[in-house]
Amino acid sequence: MMTRNQSRLQDLQDQQHTVLSCFLSQIEPKKAYDAMKDSSWIEAMQEELLQFKLQDVWDLVDLPKGHRAIGTKWIFRNKKDESGILIRNKARLVAQGYTQEEGIDYEEVFAPVARVEAIRLFLAYASFMKFKVYQMDVKSAFLYGTIDEEVYVCQPPGFENPSYPDRVYKLKKALYGVHQAPRAWYDTLFTYLLENGFERGIIEKTLFIKRSKKDTLLVQIYVDDIIFGSTKDQMCRDFEELMHKSFKMSSMGELTLFLGLQVKQQKDGIFISQSKYVKDILDKYGLSDSKPASTLIEIHKQITTYLEGEDVDVHLYRSMIGSLMYLTASRPDIMFPVCVCARFQVKPKQSHLQAIKRIFRYLRGQPRLGLWYPYESTFDLIAYSDSDLGGANMERKSTSGGCQLLGACQDRILNKNKFSETNIKGVCGITL
Repeated sequence: MMTRNQSRLQDLQDQQHTVLSCFLSQIEPKKAYDAMKDSSWIEAMQEELLQFKLQDVWDLVDLPKGHRAIGTKWIFRNKKDESGILIRNKARLVAQGYTQEEGIDYEEVFAPVARVEAIRLFLAYASFMKFKVYQMDVKSAFLYGTIDEEVYVCQPPGFENPSYPDRVYKLKKALYGVHQAPRAWYDTLFTYLLENGFERGIIEKTLFIKRSKKDTLLVQIYVDDIIFGSTKDQMCRDFEELMHKSFKMSSMGELTLFLGLQVKQQKDGIFISQSKYVKDILDKYGLSDSKPASTLIEIHKQITTYLEGEDVDVHLYRSMIGSLMYLTASRPDIMFPVCVCARFQVKPKQSHLQAIKRIFRYLRGQPRLGLWYPYESTFDLIAYSDSDLGGANMERKSTSGGCQLLGACQDRILNKNKFSETNIKGVCGITL
C-alpha cells in the first residue's frame, strides 16, 4: 500500500503532467506543412535535428552521379504516460527505407528483439530474487550506429538549406527508417556492453548479464528501451553511470510501463496488467459502453465453422483478433477463446464476430485483471497439457492445449483493486 507521502507525491506529479499538457499540442499532424504552424511541433523538430548535429550523423554534399537520394519524412507522435496524460510532443525524422535496394543500399539487416515472454520471465526472476527493476531510454538510439554503405538522403522537409537547396545528406550514422539501422545500433550497444564485462544470454540474445561475486546485474534490451535490475543496488547505479558515459540517456526510475505492460512493484511482489490497453481497444471498436459479460464463451455453445451465415468485414475481424492476441501477454484467461476465434479469419461469419464481441464484453467487466508475481514463491517450472479428441466436430482433429507455470508466479490472476485471487482454470472456464 502507498504511504501518505507517496500518495501526495503521486498527486503532485499528476498535477505537473496535467499543467504541462496544457502547453503541448494535442493533435498529431500528418504532414510537416501542418506541423510548421504550431510552435510546440517546431520545437520538437528542432530538438530532433539538434541530436543529428551532436551525433555527427551526416554531411551536406552534392549527389554523386549514378546515385540516388532516399526521401525523408517527419513522424509526429504524442507521448503519454501510463495514465494517458500527454507528457511530450515527439517529432522523428525517418528515411523512406522502402525505396532502398538490397545489395546496393544495404546487406545484412537482422537484429534480435526481445519478446514479451522474455520480459515476463525477467519480472518473474526479479520477484523471486526480490530486487527492483528500473528503466532507461536511449535518446535517438539509431544515431549511434555506424553504417558502412554509401547512403544519401534528402534534406528534411521544412528545414532545407536555403543556400544549397539541391544538395543531399550523406549518412555517417544510421538514420531511423533505413534497413540497416536496427542492426547497426544493436552492434554498437552489444560491443559496448561486452567491453565492459557483460555476458550475452545464450538463448535470449537481448539479455545481458554481469556478475560480481555473489551479486548479479540483469539488463534487457528492446531497441532503445532498457530495463535492468540487480541483487545489489550499487550495480544498478554503476550501470546507469556507464551508459551515460557513451550515450545520451533518460533515466526513468522504477519500471512502470514497458511494451504496453503496466508494471506495479509492490513490497510483496510485482503486478503486471494492461488495463489502459483494454480501455483503448474498447474505445477503438466502440464497445466501451457495451453490457459486461460474466463469461468469455456462451455456455453449451461451440464456436465452429458455419458454412452458412452472413459474412462480416474480414479486416475488422482480423484487427480485433490481433488486438486481443497482444492482450494475452498479461491475460492468460482469454487465451483459449481468442485462439479458437483466430481459426476463422479466412472467411468469418456473423456468429464468429459475436463470439469476439463477447470477449470484449468480458473485458469490459474485468478490465484490471493481470498477473501477480509474489516475492514469496519458488522458481520451479511446471507444465500442463490436455488433448480434446472430439472438440473439433468439423474436421475431427485433436485439439491440444498447454500451460506452463513458473513457480507460483504465474498461476494466479490478481485484481489489485479488490486484492482477490482467482485460479486460471476458473477464469478460463476450461480444463488445462
